[in-house]
Amino acid sequence: MNPSIDVQQLYSLSEAREPFFVLDVREYPEYAAGRIPGAYLIPYRELQRRRGEIPQDKRVYVVCQAGVRSRKAQRRLRRMGFAEVCNVEGGLRAWQAAGYGVKRDRSTPWPLERQERLAAGALVVLSVLLGIFVAPPFNWLAVVVGGALSLAAILDSCALEMLMARLPWNKQPVTPPR
Repeated sequence: MNPSIDVQQLYSLSEAREPFFVLDVREYPEYAAGRIPGAYLIPYRELQRRRGEIPQDKRVYVVCQAGVRSRKAQRRLRRMGFAEVCNVEGGLRAWQAAGYGVKRDRSTPWPLERQERLAAGALVVLSVLLGIFVAPPFNWLAVVVGGALSLAAILDSCALEMLMARLPWNKQPVTPPR
């Protein structure tokens, strides 16, 4: 059983001041750019390590950008022993589409996808310039970057983005657990 809730129901719970816990499983740059007020961030890749920060005595509502990672996180949390876990259908996109407000950090890193495009583009330009002015084999770096981006699109996954999520400016500031 994988219960889910829509954003209207979640909003109603927040208005009624029901005790619950909203867990955001996106990466810090996404969270900082906009989140459901009161949501607590633990990126999906850190769930196992930070499981002690998730309360056992409250229902946990898992949210991400569109509902894909939160569904995966819900299954993972259930395997880890959390019984009261509910997926928020449609994620933050649905929340915003419903007209509900979001909280934003004052200073946010660029979105990971934008950082990825900058890094890939810079590598291609650099490799072509090095190929022209230093040695032609440097052009192969552009081929590798282009191939990696194409593969990432085909697989709908990107190792470069996950690597960039680990860079210092993409780390969430340390906050005490609730």
